[in-house]
Amino acid sequence: MGERYVNFDRQQWADLRAATPMTLREADLEDLRGINERIDLDEVAAVYLPLTRLLNLYVSATQNLHKVSATFLGTLSPKVPYVIGVAGSVAVGKSTFARILQALLARWPDHPKVDLITTDGFLHPNHVLEERGIMNRKGFPESYDTRALLKFLRDLKSGQPSLDAPVYSHVVYDIVEGESVTVCQPDILILEGLNVLQVGAPGNEATEFVSDYFDFSIYIDALEADIENWYVNRFLSLCESVFQDPNSFFQHFAQLSRDEATATARGIWQGINGLNLKENIEPTRDRASLILRKGEDHRVSEVRLRKL
Repeated sequence: MGERYVNFDRQQWADLRAATPMTLREADLEDLRGINERIDLDEVAAVYLPLTRLLNLYVSATQNLHKVSATFLGTLSPKVPYVIGVAGSVAVGKSTFARILQALLARWPDHPKVDLITTDGFLHPNHVLEERGIMNRKGFPESYDTRALLKFLRDLKSGQPSLDAPVYSHVVYDIVEGESVTVCQPDILILEGLNVLQVGAPGNEATEFVSDYFDFSIYIDALEADIENWYVNRFLSLCESVFQDPNSFFQHFAQLSRDEATATARGIWQGINGLNLKENIEPTRDRASLILRKGEDHRVSEVRLRKL
């Protein structure tokens, strides 16, 4: 990795916040936190504010570049959203990270419209996964409708005024038929998902990848042992909450004893999520513009920024 990244420890990175104001309150964080996430305002100040300062500079530079091109061509170019990809393992904290990033970026005056889309919506519906015999591979590259996701990004970048993206429910563990989320020319779009930095497998002649449409990408990194523990803890919390819902796909897990639930979670991790991390997600880490390394306590301990 050496030469391609500039490395910062937590304090060095925090110092780059400069005069960036804190625009979130503790109550805002409460709404944005995920299950078992212990993100506090100190983490926002040390990690997120320097990042939003950097992204604000990048977005402004990119917007200016579009204006320059339009001036040169003598045309009015459509508004093109700045696309940020957020990648990393299951249970590493991508969703909470993306929500906080969205909230902070939307408070900058130059780009108030920030949309967040997760690639979960582009998973094939369960009936398709079952037909193909890959229900136990949900989250692996082959479980996504990559063609639909690429079309969405292509249309977004071509300045289409309004786009619909499918919706996924973690309660019913499936695509919600007939439901969609509409994206209308945001200033910034954050796309969060496991495999967003993926490129084709050897022998796969794909000519475009999801990451081709990113202006900036972030990989959230941690030791696998830590992520596995976070996954198990989250699973135990879900057993006491979401899995209790009669509509939950995982309702049968709600009756497990704590020991049984722990063993089940570790089994799922080893057979599915840990495997996906090793085979498909972690190998894409060095394609990211920025790598955030988390410690055992979920706090970011190190930041790596790719040299331009």
